[in-house]
Amino acid sequence: MKQVFNYKGNIIVKEVPSPNVSPGEVLVEVFYSCISTGTEISVLGSSRKSLIKKVLEKPENLGKALDIIKDKGLVDSFFRISKKFEKPGLMGYSASGIIKEIGKGVFEFKIGDRVACAGAGLANHAEYISVPKNLVVKIPEGLSMKNSSTAALGAISLQGVRRCDAKIGEYVVVLGLGMLGIITVQLLNLSGCRIIGIDLEQRRIDLAKSLGLYIGLDAKSTDLMDRVIEITNGYGADAVIVTAASINELLINQAVKFCRRKGKIVVVGDVKLNINREEFYKRELDLLISTSYGPGRYDDKYELLGFEYPYSYVRWSENRNIKEYIQLLSENKVKVDSLIEKFFPIEKATDAYLFLKSEKKPLSVILEYQEEKEYEKKLPISLEVITKELTPKKEKSKKTKLNTGIIGAGSFTQEMHLPNLNKLKDIFNIYAISCKEGYEADYLAKSYNAKYSTTDYLDIINDSNIDAVLITTRHNLHAKIAMEVSNSGKAIFVEKPMALNNEELEELVGVLQKNNSIFTVGFNRRFSPFLIRAKRVISDRIGPLIVNYRMNAGFIPKEHWVHTEEGGGRNIGEACHIYDIFNFLTNSEVKNIDAVSIDTNFEQFCFNDNFITTIKYNDGSVCNLIYTSIGGKTAPKEQMDIYFDEKVLNLNDYKELNLYNNKSKTVILKGRQDKGHYNELNVFGQSILNNNYENMIPLWQMVQATKISFEVEEKLRK
Repeated sequence: MKQVFNYKGNIIVKEVPSPNVSPGEVLVEVFYSCISTGTEISVLGSSRKSLIKKVLEKPENLGKALDIIKDKGLVDSFFRISKKFEKPGLMGYSASGIIKEIGKGVFEFKIGDRVACAGAGLANHAEYISVPKNLVVKIPEGLSMKNSSTAALGAISLQGVRRCDAKIGEYVVVLGLGMLGIITVQLLNLSGCRIIGIDLEQRRIDLAKSLGLYIGLDAKSTDLMDRVIEITNGYGADAVIVTAASINELLINQAVKFCRRKGKIVVVGDVKLNINREEFYKRELDLLISTSYGPGRYDDKYELLGFEYPYSYVRWSENRNIKEYIQLLSENKVKVDSLIEKFFPIEKATDAYLFLKSEKKPLSVILEYQEEKEYEKKLPISLEVITKELTPKKEKSKKTKLNTGIIGAGSFTQEMHLPNLNKLKDIFNIYAISCKEGYEADYLAKSYNAKYSTTDYLDIINDSNIDAVLITTRHNLHAKIAMEVSNSGKAIFVEKPMALNNEELEELVGVLQKNNSIFTVGFNRRFSPFLIRAKRVISDRIGPLIVNYRMNAGFIPKEHWVHTEEGGGRNIGEACHIYDIFNFLTNSEVKNIDAVSIDTNFEQFCFNDNFITTIKYNDGSVCNLIYTSIGGKTAPKEQMDIYFDEKVLNLNDYKELNLYNNKSKTVILKGRQDKGHYNELNVFGQSILNNNYENMIPLWQMVQATKISFEVEEKLRK
């Protein structure tokens, strides 16, 4: 790919390998990136200075250099420092494009999303960039990627305005009307402020006036201070935002003069802060530094690891500032078309920087990589079914009960599995319980007369007295623990999902087949008496099925573990139940899959909790799932219609099953809700004790249900 570098103060474009996407990041195919006259031009100027000048320019550099010389010697130190400064530097920090690939642990985006990105050393001038998720935001429909490529600049301006905290009717001086300054003017105008803009260039002043500037002043005027005092009715400005850059203290001292007593100065630009303490003290002025895009900047846990700050405590974090700026652009409340003065292809990046340094003194230019168009990517998941089934070769158990270990004992296990195991005392003996909290494990063990409790699940795996293990941990541990149990020779019941990704799944299947394990996944619904009766009704069908299943799943906050790496999201973690039902009803292999999700600006929704997927089977059947978290709680959670041979089977929330034909309606089954949790455990235990596994779920169907969820996940990300 092509990428722009700064080499000793000169711009070069090089062919370099494309980046790989890391966990917590998204790989973006860049369409546009923005260059402003501020930061990047100053970096180029600094790069041309001699090594001695660079070291002497900043006291901290001099101290570091002396430490290295003391440790390594003068000649070796000079060589080391020279090498460091000779390395080509990355350029760019504001870009837009389309997501091409998504790293592990990122659930906020889909492949094909149009996004704006920020971050020096991350949102580079390059054809492809890999950017941490907290520095990426979606671009609303209707907003161009060209304008969105100014995201970082807009967020910097927005954070400066937030630090200023100016109120309606207050006078604010904006010192410097470059790209940051004119965006700041527009933001202050939205806040109801009267803005006085000061700059050396009349062209910039006129442009700012067209975008909401109250009064513009020429920085070369000799009566600037008098004019500001006059405009503010003799008091001085309530605040001054410094968006210009300066290598001396002139700007900051000028800002002091413009301020009223008890006013504030917000520094956004790169300004030398050699302040006159006496002036600040006498007039009780506040000096505020605005850190780039906002809270989260320079915090690796936030930027690189993806930890967002709590909304209630940090309302406007870095990501939220970027997102809000993009929203203001989309609402046409902030305008940047007139601030972007020219477009250059990336191959002409050198010309772009020369243009920015020209006498015209343009505000910004955009590097173009390709035309904005729809992006498509196919990421097929192999749906090839398992050909080798599990065939445990064990003699009929001489035991009348199975000593059973429980690994993981959350609320679902406590409310469902443990009571059901207790009802099945003739089959299961609850022998040991393991969970994270020792007091919880101890309480449950005593409640169910288990032999012991533990916080180390390996105690259960290594216990030769235990025959079967129920794995009911959080989803990310299912495959790992199932493989460990398989290698111990014990029977395995693992809650859904079977695995969270294809690599886990393939490794697990390999271990199960090698050990010929007794294994099942907690796809309980196929064991419901309602579905068993439904399967019986369609068993003599002539043609294919059309199945429509609606899961009114209910809302779960984005912060819930189900949406994290522990849970894998609601499609893989819960909708897999329904894919198993489709397999159960059709008893056929999958031919193809389509899936789409809703588009929404409501941040609490993930891409995989409101979607429709349609699955075509080799037997000609078509099964459709509507999975939603935006429905009302009073509606039934689950409903299914099965269409076949001029008949319709209707399942109402596992409470009622009705058959409709051309003449009448027949109630097949009606009663208390039963989703098959008790029966699945009964079948699991009876199969082991009787050494007859024909009623257990075939391995190929468990694998197919899981692979369907992976394929749906990929399609929803597009």
